[in-house]
Amino acid sequence: MYYLPRLKEVRLMRNMKQKDVCALLNMKQSQYSRYESGEDEMKIGTLIEICRALDISADYVLGLSDLRIRIMYKENINDTL
Repeated sequence: MYYLPRLKEVRLMRNMKQKDVCALLNMKQSQYSRYESGEDEMKIGTLIEICRALDISADYVLGLSDLRIRIMYKENINDTL
């Protein structure tokens, strides 16, 4: 799974331990460890929560982009017209 090394990379760049991320997510460290190691596959909702907590782009984590930053979009597309 491509996202595994990127999750760990971003966490370490932010000088965070797994327990720090888990505190933000209200998740057990053992569960997060299984996601990061590839033992468990995470649901898309969990990936979104992790990306929000680490303030990174899901596209970056999934390997679809090399940009780490999240781009914020308006809730309603009509607001941009």
